[in-house]
Amino acid sequence: MLKQLLPRNLAFIACVFLLLLALVLAPGSAFWQVAAVVFGVLSLIGIVDLVQTEHAVLRNYPVIGHIRWMVEMVRPELRQYLLEDDHEAVPFSRAQRSIVYRRAKGEPSEQPFGTLTDVYADGYEFIQHSSRPVSPPDSALFRITVGNDQCSQPYSASIFNISAMSFGALSPNAVRALNKGAALGAFYHDTGEGSISSYHREHGGDLVWQIASGYYGCRTPEGRFDPDKFAAQAVDPQVRMIEIKLSQGAKPGHGGILPARKLTAEIALTRGVPMGQDCISPPNHSAFSTPMEMMAFVAELRRLSGGKPVGFKLCIGHGWEFMAIVKAMLDSGIVPDFVVIDGGEGGTGAAPAEFSDHIGTPMREGLLFAHNTLVGAGLRDKVKIGAAGRVISAFDIARAMALGADWCNAARGYMFALGCIQSLHCHTNLCPTGLATQDKARQRALVVPEKSERVHRYHDRTVHVLAEMLAAAGLTHPDQLRPRHLARRVSPVEIRTFDRVFDYLVPGELLSGDCRFEYYRDQWRMARADSFDPI
Repeated sequence: MLKQLLPRNLAFIACVFLLLLALVLAPGSAFWQVAAVVFGVLSLIGIVDLVQTEHAVLRNYPVIGHIRWMVEMVRPELRQYLLEDDHEAVPFSRAQRSIVYRRAKGEPSEQPFGTLTDVYADGYEFIQHSSRPVSPPDSALFRITVGNDQCSQPYSASIFNISAMSFGALSPNAVRALNKGAALGAFYHDTGEGSISSYHREHGGDLVWQIASGYYGCRTPEGRFDPDKFAAQAVDPQVRMIEIKLSQGAKPGHGGILPARKLTAEIALTRGVPMGQDCISPPNHSAFSTPMEMMAFVAELRRLSGGKPVGFKLCIGHGWEFMAIVKAMLDSGIVPDFVVIDGGEGGTGAAPAEFSDHIGTPMREGLLFAHNTLVGAGLRDKVKIGAAGRVISAFDIARAMALGADWCNAARGYMFALGCIQSLHCHTNLCPTGLATQDKARQRALVVPEKSERVHRYHDRTVHVLAEMLAAAGLTHPDQLRPRHLARRVSPVEIRTFDRVFDYLVPGELLSGDCRFEYYRDQWRMARADSFDPI
């Protein structure tokens, strides 16, 4: 028995022994007096470990068992700074973060001595260059007009914008810096579902106001949509477009959550919610329950906003549900101006691990499905598509646009531009860089004038590199990108262009009743305009 107990309790026994020794030698010796205090504390910790019932490891390994928790606390930092491979994405690789940091700071982002990417690995993707390259076009002209013939105030958007992040999830200084950067670079800043705060207003950057199921900023005391409150804010010239949020890639079907510990009186006032409790958006909208009712809601928001572009954002789930929305467009004659496709790879600090890991179609597949459905229904020329989901680099933008997107949004990319170090403390209110926290002392670390310039530079330099990539491919604008321009290695001995990797529908193919692709044909037959339920 003693032979089994001794090794496990050796650290505790040593602390007790050294405590007794220190007590004997303490009189007249400052060193041993300090030692007595230290080993006294450790011995007390060991006694508590032996009698506590919560942690089995500490009962078996008093004192020394705490090393396990200490190592666990610093494991993410040790991995990130000492062990992580440059191309190991968790969720963003060091190489990806470095690109953003260098561009945001205005430093050269050239890569010496050739690529570190294995170009012979399955899944490697690249743009095929032309033997007749052109001069790089002016990247300031890389804009897309959003707004169909039912919209009276179309908006000219940059092809690379700030994705939805709410005030509350982000600090006031983070919101200020993002919006000022957007104003400097003439691109838009999505408010996220947390409504429009005073910090969004300070620098006048273009806003896309996201309306989610909580109707923050335009809700009744009971949490339902309030048209008068909506109209009062939507007609403001700074609000350029309205985005109805159906689902978020990082937590589709889960609703939004702002923990009570991050809810300040200012956030509560902005959102119109009570203090002292978690701020939770319900999973479903109360303003509509069918695709046809959703189209009526789109028309109402467009009217109340004075004819501004209105669209919706979602992560693709059941294919028939998105197709039901498209059928409702055809049956009602009401066509949204845009749709933003988020992906299951999206980020959040407020979702169960299973939601982040195992729910939601990845962005590329969701984007392709939405693009094909709108093409097959003959509506693609009326509905623009934005894409969001781990978009960091110029190649990420090019790939999404080749798959069918008209523009891209990024959230975490712009967070890196603000100084995010991927510490993974977004949900704790302990963000070390002052981005995702409501702690005023931590917010102070984020200096708005400096960080807004970084946001601006990151946007401009990324779009400039995209212009150079397009020029190498013989193109002058991103809207010229087609699936044939990009390629993927599908085996050690075969490379295919995207038009041979993915299936693409032709205009009106779904309406003909004779779609070539079984999946699209079956999902279309299941979809119904009067219900999200399948036939």
